[in-house]
Amino acid sequence: MKIKSQQLIDELKAITQQLLSDAESLKAKDLSELQQQPESDKWNALMCLEHLNRYGDFYLPEIKSRLAYSTHEADEYFKGGLLGNYFAESMKPKEKLNKMNTFKSMNPIDDTLDKDTIDTFIAQQKEMLNLLDDARDKSLKKTKTAISISKWIKLRLGDTFRIVIYHNQRHMVQAFNAINQLKQHA
Repeated sequence: MKIKSQQLIDELKAITQQLLSDAESLKAKDLSELQQQPESDKWNALMCLEHLNRYGDFYLPEIKSRLAYSTHEADEYFKGGLLGNYFAESMKPKEKLNKMNTFKSMNPIDDTLDKDTIDTFIAQQKEMLNLLDDARDKSLKKTKTAISISKWIKLRLGDTFRIVIYHNQRHMVQAFNAINQLKQHA
């Protein structure tokens, strides 16, 4: 994947702005609708967002720190790395979401959640928009970030942005699917 760096940032900002809009629409729903699980082993809408919040708690400070210390100026083009492309493509929402296992620490299945979960998600998306703007004058290729599953593996900043934002997009689709499944069974 090769794309102009500024174009990638613009595309990721557009996705993030849509996620913000989607989260605002979830806030308008009844809490009981957001807490209802489609099946006992499936996440409800709030669990989907809580899962994202937990990843945001790792990635947002990581990205912010790497941007602050990066001395690499922006490149005209961004080319994704082999591992980064793989992870980013696997996170993109698809017609039928493929099931993925999650780490126990990132699984909110047993949590009782309320609309504060949505507020946290909204705050994180606003921070993501700021980080994307901050990245405009940094190299998305030479600036590297750690990943949540291993501090030893480093990905290109552009790949990290793609993975986190596509992951957010994927689980927002899942959150709406959970609500829609309840309506179909009603």
